[in-house]
Amino acid sequence: MLPWIQLDSATIPGEGGELRLKQRGGEFSIMLGANELMNSRLSGSEEALATLSWERIKAHPKPRVLIGGLGMGFTLRAALAVLPGDASVTVAELVPAVVAWARGPMAEVFKGCLDDPRVGIHEGDVGEAIRAGKGGYDAILLDVDNGPDGLTRKSNDRLYDFAGLRAARDALRRGGVLAVWSSGQDPAFTRRLGESGFSVDVVNTRAGRKRGARHVIWLAVKSTG
Repeated sequence: MLPWIQLDSATIPGEGGELRLKQRGGEFSIMLGANELMNSRLSGSEEALATLSWERIKAHPKPRVLIGGLGMGFTLRAALAVLPGDASVTVAELVPAVVAWARGPMAEVFKGCLDDPRVGIHEGDVGEAIRAGKGGYDAILLDVDNGPDGLTRKSNDRLYDFAGLRAARDALRRGGVLAVWSSGQDPAFTRRLGESGFSVDVVNTRAGRKRGARHVIWLAVKSTG
């Protein structure tokens, strides 16, 4: 079996954690300590984050989408595959090196999606982009942690508390969807979404297209009332 080779590392701004990009043959992995955050062979649940959200907003004209976390681009590519030509997608990525990896060693994984004219990159905190949204987004897709807690960055907890959920709701248009990816269930977060003015569906999906670990996606729709 081929060994893993570390290609690069990058410090997460503000809190000192380190991301490591590794490669084994044609396979890539992004690690945080002993935790594998993502792997290029497993994309099913990240793609579902985009496609399930699109089902909720496909009647919206000129949809605007905010994606929190570039990762390996699976959510972005899946969104671009279903969104119309007049859509716009902003990807908020906190770690500039991740954008550089997308254009460099992982260019084949990204397949040019960052060059799509519908795409803009915000190198910074997705929380800042949400707070600046003010009713401007049809969908906010969050995949910045292993779930609604701050694994990669403790301050990410602020995305999932009541104040963070109110900010997300305020950033959405009526009928817009907040979609959150997680490695597992969190009943308290489900309740918090409901108490924050969302209609909530919790969907189980697999890491691979037909197999792999089961992940969770919350689809929280802002009331049209």
